Order: sequence, then structure tokens, then C-alpha cells
Amino acid sequence: MIFRTQFFEDYVTGEQRETFGRTITEADIVTHAGQTGDFFPHHMDAEWCKNQPFKQRIAHGTLTFSVAIGMTATEINPEAFSKGYDRLRFIKPVYIGDTIRVTIVISEKKESKKPRFGQVTEHVEVFNQKNEIVMVCDHILLANKKNEE
Repeated sequence: MIFRTQFFEDYVTGEQRETFGRTITEADIVTHAGQTGDFFPHHMDAEWCKNQPFKQRIAHGTLTFSVAIGMTATEINPEAFSKGYDRLRFIKPVYIGDTIRVTIVISEKKESKKPRFGQVTEHVEVFNQKNEIVMVCDHILLANKKNEE
């Protein structure tokens, strides 16, 4: 974890970063089910899944989202904070044993309704080990503007 101070003016549209990979395990799925109460058979019942389109258990979408976003949290910027996420989509299933990685691109900068902040959008794409996109979303940040004197 590193500190990287960036004001609104410091963000550059098109700037990109990528995470290392992380393998999704059965323990991840079981723990997530316990934390959320989502024990649907798609995640928990290997025998039931054999007769379903995916043929095996799949990770919860919310698990994929949580892990992927956690993987991007490698920098602490004391001048920005998360406003939320838009356009979250689960494109392909994530299976036990899949390794995911995340690419983040600064896709937009615009003025905020609050004059001392600017709004920055990070487009987030999650890929599996086959380089197939499995999830996308947009992360909205509010970043302090530099003090102008």
C-alpha cells in the first residue's frame, strides 16, 4: 500500500493501471455465502450445477466485484474518495480456480456539483486467466481541487 496524492487536476484521462492476479477459491465462495446469506445452489451445490448451463459452481457476482475492487486498492489518495459505482455488469461466470486481474483506466473527468471537487471516473474491467472479460463497472471518485491563490 502506498500513498499517492492526486488532486483532480493531476488525473489524466487514458491513464491506466493493472493489478496482479488472484485465484478464486472454494473457501472464497463459502466465506462469501456465509457473510451475505446467499446460499443459492449456483454457488454451493456441485451436483445440482452439473445439470445447469455452467456445469459447475460459479462465484457470486458480488464476490467477484468485492475481490476485484479490493485488488485495485493498492494506492491511498488522501485527496479523493469513492462516490460509488455505476454500470456494473457480470459478463461471464467466474469459476473456482479462475484467476482474475483488473485493469483500471481513467475514462472521464468533469466538474462536480460541489465546487471544491472534480469528478473522476475509472473504468474497471476484470479478466480471467483466458483474458476473457468477466466483469465491468465504472468507479466514481470525488477528488479535491488544488487550492488556487
